[in-house]
Amino acid sequence: MMRQYELVERVKAYDPDACETTLNRAYVYATQKHGSQKRASGDPYFSHPIEVAGILTNYKLDCDTIITALLHDTIEDTDATPKEITKLFGNNIMKLVDGVTKLTQIELKSADSKQAENFRKLLLAMSEDIRVLLVKLADRLHNMRTLHYISKPEKRVRIAAETLEIYAPLAERIGMHDIKEELEDLAFQHINPEARDSILARLEFLRAKDDNVVNRIVSELQDVVGRQGLKVDIYGREKRPYSIWQKMQRKNITFGELSDIMAFRVLVSEMPECYEVLGYLHANYKVVPGRFKDYISTPKPNGYRSIHTTVLGPENHRIEVQIRTRHMHEVNENGVAAHWAYKQEKPTGDQKEGVQYRWLRDLLDILEHASEPEEFLEHTKLAMFQDQVFCFSPKGDVIALPARATPVDFAYMIHTHIGDTCVGAKVNGAMVPLRTVLYNGDQVEIVTSKAQTPNPTWERFVVTGKARARIRRFIRQQQEDQYKDLGKAILQKAFRQEGYDYSDKALDGVLKIFKQPSVDALLTQVGAGHHTGREIVHAVFPGTKDKETARKVVPLEKVRARKHDHAIPIKGLIPGMAVHYAGCCHPLPGDRIVGIVTTGKGVTIHTIDCDTLETFTEQPERWLDVGWDNEGEPEHFIGRLGLTVGHEQGALSSITSVIAKNHGNITNLRFTNRTTDFFEMLIDIDVVDVKHLTNIIAALRATPVVNAVERARG
Repeated sequence: MMRQYELVERVKAYDPDACETTLNRAYVYATQKHGSQKRASGDPYFSHPIEVAGILTNYKLDCDTIITALLHDTIEDTDATPKEITKLFGNNIMKLVDGVTKLTQIELKSADSKQAENFRKLLLAMSEDIRVLLVKLADRLHNMRTLHYISKPEKRVRIAAETLEIYAPLAERIGMHDIKEELEDLAFQHINPEARDSILARLEFLRAKDDNVVNRIVSELQDVVGRQGLKVDIYGREKRPYSIWQKMQRKNITFGELSDIMAFRVLVSEMPECYEVLGYLHANYKVVPGRFKDYISTPKPNGYRSIHTTVLGPENHRIEVQIRTRHMHEVNENGVAAHWAYKQEKPTGDQKEGVQYRWLRDLLDILEHASEPEEFLEHTKLAMFQDQVFCFSPKGDVIALPARATPVDFAYMIHTHIGDTCVGAKVNGAMVPLRTVLYNGDQVEIVTSKAQTPNPTWERFVVTGKARARIRRFIRQQQEDQYKDLGKAILQKAFRQEGYDYSDKALDGVLKIFKQPSVDALLTQVGAGHHTGREIVHAVFPGTKDKETARKVVPLEKVRARKHDHAIPIKGLIPGMAVHYAGCCHPLPGDRIVGIVTTGKGVTIHTIDCDTLETFTEQPERWLDVGWDNEGEPEHFIGRLGLTVGHEQGALSSITSVIAKNHGNITNLRFTNRTTDFFEMLIDIDVVDVKHLTNIIAALRATPVVNAVERARG
């Protein structure tokens, strides 16, 4: 454990202006407050904050950060109070300690509904002062170094998994490369020790087989570059076990198939020299295609800059070479800690203040749109945990996206409004589908329309947490609005059937009975099928229960003969919302229809002659009279046809031409049976109503190649 004077000397060595008195006071305060507390290892607990502070001195962080590290557990684990810390160390340090404490609380309350609020406060604290995260990462690093002292294996695995999923990606996002790699390797020891031991054994075998290969390669690279008169530093290293294992998993290959387990770095003085070295290497060695990345011209969001290339190098070894300036190397290894150490310097034009924190703003945006803490965590992992591609806007701005991102992801990264109103995209000047996967270097132009809203189908192919959170929020809002409207229509009908006039005021008195905060919330519950209209009426007017007759089975014939004088109007809505159309009968405007209430899903619409209705004859409370809403613009619905077609040349062309001439659009086609003479198929067609579908059926029946055509069920 580091002594008090040693810690002060380490800070004063790189920051002569650091307040020695305050550092000493913080050291003594932490040791006194933690007192006789012990860690799982048996060491005094105060050794932990001192070690955390020691880790941060390696990154030459300012005095306030070191003091925060010493105090970071005092509020959580001792009788220290915010008021006391503010009095002794000032408001600024109290804010930092509070930010770290809130992140610790998130871990302790992972199943609590307050988790989202804690995350919100943490992200706000991080976006205002990134030092909160630096202290927490150092805290997690020391805890991982001592994780083996925890006796319960399941607890070790849980903490290691949390480290891989949350903290290692966070470290990468702020450019703390060394911390990221050590966290991954320490977690790997506990999550998959067999795999790690196997990789270490193979690396040891390779070293024993040729223990001087790295030095020989470095020597030859020095000779190739040095003869050009450049002063360079070159060193090589083996990749970490976790990095090797990740690559084996990603590419589904064995250790023996890996050809670049060694990486070499070339450090130069000025940026132009990076490209000179690249030219010399490519002139002397064969380049491996598809393995060149220029992160100098297009830096990563965390500020990482370097040139990566893979060549068949000395002794025909396939090696990865990373070329960068010495300043780039320091920033790449230490990330925001390097920026913080030199914060008095003004940022250069290509490293504007705050660019490396854009991802924090994206996470705050995700938090705003996520409904549950678990959903926020899911989207946060999506935002942090993927490889990246770099695309260009028409103005030349670089947009960093996860691998397999689409134009919709691109649109949401530019601005939420652009994502919401996106209707099309041009990639490299050509119109493409919105689900097109983007690649490095693509130039993307988004086409928008004021009339557009997020499409629920986008959720199937977007990969960024920001896009998915926004789409889900829109779907939730639309669903709630539709449930509310449907619930109101159901209650109006129920009130009318019992001889009462409906009013929102009448519902105020029963909100407590149904545990709802507002009338709108109660209407939403009714629309979603959680409560029936009769339940609400009986609660508002208890006397109506006495008049209620015993429930009887409703003969289906009577239902089908009913007149729909007061049917609830419906229209084409977004699929999966409050009203959905049954796939068993594919109802269309013009069909006589009935609604079946499904708990938690709203109403499913069936045609009145659908065979599925037989299963609901003993549940009359789930039946709902509905009718088509003929107002407004025509909607499009799916009509399904079953065809028997002669097996002859041009048959399919004839069918599609007939459907197109009658203004139908084929959305799906499936062959169900084939013989030597006939094909049987199902075709789904976009139509306006049942009359439109009937016209298409008539036209198909007049087509010579069509043997039979009927409206399909099921």
